[in-house]
Amino acid sequence: MTNDETLALFKDCGALKTGHFVLTSRRHSDTYFEKFDVMRWPQHVARLGAALATRAKAAGINADVVLGPTTLGIVLAYEVGRHLSLPAAYGEKGADGQRMTRRPDHLTAGMRVLIVDDVLTTGGSVSECMALVDRVGATPAGVGVLVDRTGGTVDFGVPLVSTLSLVAQSYAANDLPAWLAAIPVTRPGSTGKK
Repeated sequence: MTNDETLALFKDCGALKTGHFVLTSRRHSDTYFEKFDVMRWPQHVARLGAALATRAKAAGINADVVLGPTTLGIVLAYEVGRHLSLPAAYGEKGADGQRMTRRPDHLTAGMRVLIVDDVLTTGGSVSECMALVDRVGATPAGVGVLVDRTGGTVDFGVPLVSTLSLVAQSYAANDLPAWLAAIPVTRPGSTGKK
C-alpha cells in the first residue's frame, strides 16, 4: 500500500475528518483520523497490517514479538504479528497508570520488540510501551504506526515505519490560531462506510 492508497482508504471509510478536534494528546487539530471507523472493517485491518509488516521488513526491523497498547493497538499487534509470523503482546494500563502486560511471559528480558500503534501525534502511547519494554529488560527494535501525523519528525531512537506519513498540524490549547478557535470543538462519531 502506498501513502496515497492508505489516505484513500481512510477517506473512503469516513475515517478522515475535518473540524476542530481535541486529540488524545490533548492537542487541538482541524484534522482527525478516526481509527475506529477504519479498524472496524476486518478486510482493512488485514490490508493495513500486511502493509505495516512489509514496511517493517523493508526497514530491517528484526523482532521476536509485536507489542501494541490497548485498545486498537491490540488488534494491530495481532494483525502485524500474523503477517510477520510473530506472537503479539499487549500493553495495558496498570493501576499505577503505567503500561504492563497481564501475562508477563509474553514480554521478557532479551526479546526484540516491534511496537505498533494506530495514530502518532506526540508519541505518548509509544513512549509508554517503550518504557514497558525497558522495564522488562527487552529491546525496542522498531516502531510501526498506521498514521504518522508528524511526517516522521518524532525520533524514538529506532526505525519508525508507517502506512501513512503526513504533516497534520496540531496546537497546544493555549496556542490555538484564531481560525481554529472560532470552530466549535466536535466529537467525531462513527459514520464510516465500506
